Amino acid sequence: MEVIPAIDLLEGRCVRLYQGDYNQSEVFGENPVEVAQRWADEGATRLHLVDLDGAKAGKPENMQAIAAIAAALNIPIEVGGGLRDRDRVAALFDLGVQYAILGTAAVENPDLVHTLSQEFPGQIIVGIDARDGKVATRGWLETSELDAIALAQDMAERGAAAVIYTDIKRDGTLQGPNLEALRAIAEATSIPIIASGGMSSVADLLSLLKLERLGVNGVIIGKALYTGDIVLKEALRAIGPGRWQDVPTDIGSSFA
Repeated sequence: MEVIPAIDLLEGRCVRLYQGDYNQSEVFGENPVEVAQRWADEGATRLHLVDLDGAKAGKPENMQAIAAIAAALNIPIEVGGGLRDRDRVAALFDLGVQYAILGTAAVENPDLVHTLSQEFPGQIIVGIDARDGKVATRGWLETSELDAIALAQDMAERGAAAVIYTDIKRDGTLQGPNLEALRAIAEATSIPIIASGGMSSVADLLSLLKLERLGVNGVIIGKALYTGDIVLKEALRAIGPGRWQDVPTDIGSSFA
């Protein structure tokens, strides 16, 4: 199972939110490149970046920091937050980002997922952030009536490479993953599921292994890495590393 450190960008700094609340943010680093390099040096095989300003604004707002991280690291990077159209996704790929995460766009413009998945095969991931099983959008500021499992099934049919499932009520709380919800969404879909939200210990990570055969083969860790509750090297020894998918080989000169 792949262990993926998370960096959440807010006004150019590395932060963590509590249950997605922008008013409850804690700064963990002023220099995102240094933080990203730390996780790469400790053995991370992929990095998860969230542009929190972009998620709220509806367009990427931390492109300078993302570009600097992409230039400094030689491991795959996935980025989400404010990706609502084709040009902004393509701009990320031009920077050297390997995977684009669509959240709000997957709900409001699902055909975009299909179109981009055809143009950039294997590189489009759908982020499904849920409260009580219902999908939240626009930086988690709005909650829809759309069922998370139904959205995952639809996105799989439209060609998404994977789903990142985040339980918002667990995110930033260190209360452990929502195993029941992860099992349900994994059983209902045929594409890989990456777990996110609430990881607090290596024991939490080990609990995910029982879901690996169902397709949960990645886990994003945020706050627990910064508080020291989880040590990345220990997490890698316990459940990883390993990639659910190699970086595509036909993605063009922008990745050189």
